[in-house]
Amino acid sequence: MVSATYDGFPAAVGVSRLTVYDWPTVDGRPGGGTPHLHLTCSEGYMVTAGRGTVQTLTTSGYQETPLEAGTVAWFTPGTIHRLTNDGGLQITVVMQNSGLPEAGDAVLTLPQRLLGDAETYATAIRIPTDVPEAEQVEVARARRDLATRRFLELREATEGGDPEPLAAFQRAAAELVLPRLDAWERRWQDGAHAAAAATGSQLASLRANDAGHLARAGVSATGPTARGRFGMCGRLDIYPGI
Repeated sequence: MVSATYDGFPAAVGVSRLTVYDWPTVDGRPGGGTPHLHLTCSEGYMVTAGRGTVQTLTTSGYQETPLEAGTVAWFTPGTIHRLTNDGGLQITVVMQNSGLPEAGDAVLTLPQRLLGDAETYATAIRIPTDVPEAEQVEVARARRDLATRRFLELREATEGGDPEPLAAFQRAAAELVLPRLDAWERRWQDGAHAAAAATGSQLASLRANDAGHLARAGVSATGPTARGRFGMCGRLDIYPGI
């Protein structure tokens, strides 16, 4: 029996290193990221330095989880999440599906008028790369503040017993990503699905007293291919292909 192999990062997850924005927020926090959700991916935070919180909003309500060095927190698709930075907050982000959350599976909590079609949304979230960094900071900060205001509105409505604003945002987010689903499925097939299938094949081989896949063992290593990129929640060191 020939055992399948998968050479990508374990379980086809993606990782990035995040330094959360320290720009003061519209609601008086010392710093914080841009609220958003993912539609098909869970995401985990491994806090490596600093303090802050992750604020989350679902149809079940609002929650605030403290973060400090050593904390590991995670959440499932559909969870609107917002990081707040009380000082020096740094996180290793672990993402399903080979880093899909940073490759398209994210919708920011922008006003409903900006969620009506893909082109309008893309224009609203774009941070130009052909301008000085100071201008990029202005755009990223304005984008964050716009999404934060809408997040606060959605939280207020949900806590006030009105589920419709959050439901309307969820419907709009699902419609926005429809054109991307074929590409996302290919990414899943080549990554997480292939990794799980390889494990199944290896288990079957071992049951058949075939340890051939052990002879094909290998080691890989990489470093960030981009540093300090403006992300949704802060400056990112990117590890594509993990």
